[in-house]
Amino acid sequence: MNFFRGVMGGQAAGSQPSGAETIQKLCDRVASSTLLEDRRDAVRALKSLSKKYRMEVGTQAMDHLINILQTDRSDSEILGYALDTLYNIICNDEEEEQDDSEDENAQKQADDLGAQFTDKFIQDPEHVTLLLTLLEEFDFHVRWPGVKLLTALLKNQGVQVQGVILVSPMGVSRLMDLLADSREVIRNDGLLLLQQLTKGNAAIQKIVAFENAFERLLDIITEEGSSDGGIVVEDCLLLLLNLLKNNSSNQNFFKEGSYIQRMKPWFEVGDDNSGWSAQKVTNLHLMLQLVRVMVSPVNSPGATASCQKSMYQCGLLQQLCTILMATGVPADILTETINTVSEVIRGSQVNQDYFASVNAPSNPPRPAIVVLLMSMVNERQPFVLRCAVLYCFQCFLYKNQKGQGEIVATLLPSTIDANSISAGQLLCGGLFSADSLSNWCAAVALAHALQDNLTQKEQLLRVQLATSLGKPPVSLLQQCTNILSQGDKIIRRGSKVQTRVGLLMLLCTWISNCPIAVTHFLHNQENVPFLTAQISENLGEDERLVQGLCALLLGICIYYNDNSLENYTKEKLKQLIEKRIGKENFVEKLGFITKHELYSRAAQKPQPVFPSPEQMLFDHEFTKLVKELEGIITKAVHKSSEEEKKEEEVKKTLEQHDNIVTQYKELIREQDAHIQELKEQVLSMTSQNEQMQVTITQQLSQIQQHKDQYNILKLKLGKDTQSQSNSQADGSQVNGLQTEELTQLKDELEELRKQHTLLKTQLGDKDALIDTLRSEPTQTTEGSARGTENTELLKELEALRGQIQSQSTEINHLKTERQELLGRAEAGSSDGVPSSNSPVDFAKIAELESRLAAQTTDMERLKEETKRSLESRADLEQQLASATSTVAILQTEKAKLQTEVQESKKEQDDLLMLLADQDQKIHSLKQKLKNLGETVEDEDDLDARDQTDDDDEEEEEDED
Repeated sequence: MNFFRGVMGGQAAGSQPSGAETIQKLCDRVASSTLLEDRRDAVRALKSLSKKYRMEVGTQAMDHLINILQTDRSDSEILGYALDTLYNIICNDEEEEQDDSEDENAQKQADDLGAQFTDKFIQDPEHVTLLLTLLEEFDFHVRWPGVKLLTALLKNQGVQVQGVILVSPMGVSRLMDLLADSREVIRNDGLLLLQQLTKGNAAIQKIVAFENAFERLLDIITEEGSSDGGIVVEDCLLLLLNLLKNNSSNQNFFKEGSYIQRMKPWFEVGDDNSGWSAQKVTNLHLMLQLVRVMVSPVNSPGATASCQKSMYQCGLLQQLCTILMATGVPADILTETINTVSEVIRGSQVNQDYFASVNAPSNPPRPAIVVLLMSMVNERQPFVLRCAVLYCFQCFLYKNQKGQGEIVATLLPSTIDANSISAGQLLCGGLFSADSLSNWCAAVALAHALQDNLTQKEQLLRVQLATSLGKPPVSLLQQCTNILSQGDKIIRRGSKVQTRVGLLMLLCTWISNCPIAVTHFLHNQENVPFLTAQISENLGEDERLVQGLCALLLGICIYYNDNSLENYTKEKLKQLIEKRIGKENFVEKLGFITKHELYSRAAQKPQPVFPSPEQMLFDHEFTKLVKELEGIITKAVHKSSEEEKKEEEVKKTLEQHDNIVTQYKELIREQDAHIQELKEQVLSMTSQNEQMQVTITQQLSQIQQHKDQYNILKLKLGKDTQSQSNSQADGSQVNGLQTEELTQLKDELEELRKQHTLLKTQLGDKDALIDTLRSEPTQTTEGSARGTENTELLKELEALRGQIQSQSTEINHLKTERQELLGRAEAGSSDGVPSSNSPVDFAKIAELESRLAAQTTDMERLKEETKRSLESRADLEQQLASATSTVAILQTEKAKLQTEVQESKKEQDDLLMLLADQDQKIHSLKQKLKNLGETVEDEDDLDARDQTDDDDEEEEEDED
């Protein structure tokens, strides 16, 4: 701070330093000071001097300020001072406020100064990138001056700065984040920044649009109160216009995003429309312009039609028509609304039909078209409003033959209602009023009712006008030509250029491409002399346009002449031009039209926009007609009679050729229709053929099933003559029992019988052995039991059980005897007296032990065999029972089969009858298929193959 005291106020004595010296010292301080506080104070001082000493600060301090932005990123306060200082030296707004009294030269110098500093700043693109990075800082003292600085850069050198931002990574996205800032001042200045950023750069416009700009802007407009909002709504609308105007991609994105529907609430105005604020008028004017951008005639026809459809479906067109018919609406808003409605309905049949049905809230109700035409022919209405009504009427009739017919019909005698005012009456009244602007507007409006509509051109020839009492009515065509030819003898204003130009444009449009109208025009003997006189005269600059239009009208009479009037054939009219005017002079006068300065202006766009009523001379659609006819008429005038004859011959040849082509086209159409019918018949017959094929396939399958059943029945009948056993075997086969299984059961039964016999033999042997054992130790008479054999298996087993029991008893007896013998032997040995029988006893004991062991083993084996025999016997009994049951079943099935054979004989006769019927049906279906061109295999071949297969099967069965 001591430094500033010394610099700014510390030198009480001596001269004060100049501004440049002070700025130099401050710049040195910024560059050399190591303390952040000192640098901050120096930058603050530069900021305070930047407005007064803009040149000096910008020249000396810009590099130091940029360096501060790069190095002192951590201190938001010094960043804010640096950005404010840069803004003051680059922005020209402050200079504009200060220098309101200065001349234009001084203002231009100030603008050049801002442009120079901007060039210096953006010389290094990194400076702009650095500024974009600083905008990410949330601190208010950094972000807000950064937004203002970037806006000033864009104002001064928009294209260069746009290029840097476009190539900067996420550059546009960083700027879009400003719209989401909660601080309104930053958000609002962000809108101004985006306005400058999107000017004239389609690439940036697309990026901004795809960064969800439409959604954010429409939300802000709604939050701010729509048309009742403040300057923020205006800024949002201006940004939307930048994004959508002449950008088909963004327009399509806006439409596809259903944002058109969100525009409808903007135009909901109340019944009390008094006291509109200037801001509301501005907002609503911009909103209407936004609608017009979406349906502008310069857009592609498909995109325009799609937007028009959306506006009708969402009710936006209806809302605009409500404003159109409302009271208390400011004149400029009403004018812009009329222009907007005009472009919303232009070329859209649905929208045009709806507009035709709109009525004004009057008593009685009148069509909106009539009310608008009343304003157009009223000379007290504002000029821009009358132009807007004319544009609306032109758009209503554009490509709308239905509407053209309705307008012309109001002029016809059969449809005139004396109690109400019609559109036709208003047009005729304007056409012949004392106001030349009304004359011109009415003539152009009526010409649009005839545009490209031959039917209405012919219908308008029927219109009759009552000129005065006691005089017969004259046609509308005659009245128009009378005004032109007689000039101020009828009405003094007839010589006015604007009126005459309007009438000539109407006549040219009317008779072009309409030979009947040309004949009616030439039928008036005064018309051709008037036209030749006008063309041949050397008039002033203002009359040249009238001469050119007269030449165009006379040329149309030549080109579209059908030579029905002897005095005014094509050849005679050309001779008249050559004698009275001269061909070269005629062509020169014809060229006056396109050379007129107002011609090119009118040819640019359909809307009639003129700075003053006096310049309202050309209609857009008429310029198209002139461009189309000028070359044709020039060629037609220069052609000689021989060329004309040749052309007539060529034309007749072409007409004949066209007639032939037309005939062939008709023939081709008929043949195409016939071919289409035949194709449909072929498709139908193909479908029927497929159904028949399916039916034949089903029937063939049924026939095959019947044949299989027949073969089965035939086999059953053949086997019935065989033996009973074979019948049973066949029956078993028929019922699912195989002969091999029955044979196997018989073999198993025989084997069991053999096993039973062997078991009986073994049991006999065992009985003999037991008898032998019993007779030796006990010497009893039990051996007689061995001779008794039981022939039945049950008795043998019972006897075996008894023998086993006896044997067990004998074994026990032998064991007891053995113990006794052993006891005696031991007693003898202990007494020392050997017994005389001792050797015999020991030998007998040994023999008994041997026999006892063998007998015990045999007894165990015999028990096992007995057990197995019992099990085998049980199984055998079960198998025998099963076999017996099977035999009973087979016998029952045999009886059933015999009954079925009798029934099958009856069914066979019925089957034969059915087969005969099926063969007849198959024969007829095959005949139909042959008629349809299908290849069908002969049935005899199929039957021969089936018979061969059947014979082979029967031979195999006989062999079996």
